[in-house]
Amino acid sequence: MRISSSLVFQTGLKTINTQQADLLHLYQQIGTGQKMVSPADDPLGASQAINISQSQAQNARYADNRAVASQGLGAEEDALNSLTLLLQDVRTRLVEASNGTLSDSDRATLSNVLKNARDSLMGVANTTDGSGQYLFSGSKGDTPAYDASGNYSGDTLQRLIQADQTRRIAGSDVGSDVFQRAQPGTRAYASYADAGNTGTAVVGQPGVTDGSAGNAAANYSFSVNFTSPTTYTVTVTDASTGTPMPPPAGSPFTLASGQATLDLGYGTTVQISGSPASGDQFDVKPLQHEDVNLFKSFDDAIAALNTPSSGNGQATAALRNVLNTTMQRVATSYDNVLTVRASVGARMNELTALDGSGSQRNLGYAQALSNIEDLDYYEASTQLSLRKMALEGAGLAFQTIQGLSLFNRNQ
Repeated sequence: MRISSSLVFQTGLKTINTQQADLLHLYQQIGTGQKMVSPADDPLGASQAINISQSQAQNARYADNRAVASQGLGAEEDALNSLTLLLQDVRTRLVEASNGTLSDSDRATLSNVLKNARDSLMGVANTTDGSGQYLFSGSKGDTPAYDASGNYSGDTLQRLIQADQTRRIAGSDVGSDVFQRAQPGTRAYASYADAGNTGTAVVGQPGVTDGSAGNAAANYSFSVNFTSPTTYTVTVTDASTGTPMPPPAGSPFTLASGQATLDLGYGTTVQISGSPASGDQFDVKPLQHEDVNLFKSFDDAIAALNTPSSGNGQATAALRNVLNTTMQRVATSYDNVLTVRASVGARMNELTALDGSGSQRNLGYAQALSNIEDLDYYEASTQLSLRKMALEGAGLAFQTIQGLSLFNRNQ
């Protein structure tokens, strides 16, 4: 085969250029610390690296979301802790106000204490998180949860935060679930005296005493109407549906002398003391179906304490009835706040666990990327030495061929 001089020169130059290109590629790898200077170096590895990088970025986004959720739940926990202490103090004050030895001025002083407690309650209800959003307004983060009258201004939509690929966690709670809801699943009742009562009867604590009599779930509401000071009828309604129920057997009932417990039927009773008058009415309602608005409870107690009652049996009975109702409502609100706090604590624990798994997952992503992208410097250094030798050899070979007499015959 005949080989031209130009082919020899071209082949030698091409060989040198190839060795220089390979050497430059090694320089770039060593300089960047990356195996792949371009996707052409490893198309499959480049594709895998992109997928892993996307997963790593998504994992980092979830970590940021969890940080936001933790901040919001931490602020809510602080607010609920303040609310718990506030309700504990209010319950003590209500028991103190029920003391029959207090004068009207003493009760007025306690009324001022409750007013201050109500102001503190409003402050807690309208707490903001670190970013200026109202905690208990639902999705209306820019709107205060409650107005001055104690009406809820938010909505019932919880702010759900994507804490992980398959988990969304509520970053706060709806105000209506904190400040005007009975403890979930409660079987407690509240008793109410009609404002138009003229007797001195005081209604006390109701409850289900016989669960086998049809009201084990505490779903029935009862209305007690005194047709005379010693005779009363009971009207029963299913509070969950509003359906009237058959009256209890034996209605109308006769109030025996000294009787302290009224049988309302369906295994439900209520405590009563004093002397009712004709036309007096008392209601017994299941708290699980009631709007237990804390602000309204406070307002009722404040108004009752500001009403003079010393020396007036009817006014005293009205005061005690309001205070009894308020204590029953505040008690279930207190239990509800503890339930919400437990839920907040559970969510914070879950966020901590998700943070741990997210950190572990991030380490896995980093290791996988390192395996695909990071350069093995020992191997690269060896290859660099070999490429340098190859380049030098190619150059020497070209010089040797160029120096042959055949190429210099015209000199």
